[in-house]
Amino acid sequence: MSESTTFSPADEYAMRQALDQAHNAWLVGEVPVGAVITRGGQVIATGYNRPITTHDPTAHAEIVALRHAATLLENYRLPECELFVTLEPCAMCAMALMHARFKRVVFAAADPKTGVAGSVMDLFAQPQLNHHTRVEGGLMADASAQLLRDFFAERREAARARRARNAESGQGLIPTGEATELDES
Repeated sequence: MSESTTFSPADEYAMRQALDQAHNAWLVGEVPVGAVITRGGQVIATGYNRPITTHDPTAHAEIVALRHAATLLENYRLPECELFVTLEPCAMCAMALMHARFKRVVFAAADPKTGVAGSVMDLFAQPQLNHHTRVEGGLMADASAQLLRDFFAERREAARARRARNAESGQGLIPTGEATELDES
């Protein structure tokens, strides 16, 4: 991961769009992660987290955008494409991006729990792999991290309110499957 990267206005524009996608995820009850794929500075595809709403554990923002881009470009190899994502990719997403031969991945916030672009490990830097994607992190990291903090604070507050209501009514159970901590990207 590059620590002293200078990002272009086009990079910032793409990441702003990824943040908009993250807001879309929040609006439908998903962890707010968004992704944008560009080629030659032009937006090709966008995506946001959808594992809960689609009942698909692979529907991370990066994978959703990757599937759209591959379909639109009619190729599973996307060597001229760049991905902008609001949270450091997990292992599944990193490997999909490398299999698609992305030339560059730019992420906003680091993910100390599942990030594999330098936080937990760096899959992108494994010399044994046959493709190496350039990775740059930290673009609009504060905005992305704040969005995630706000989302999970809202979820924790809603869970506390449900517990209090359930305690008053003599129930005490909380529905399963609720996102209350940063455990997916």
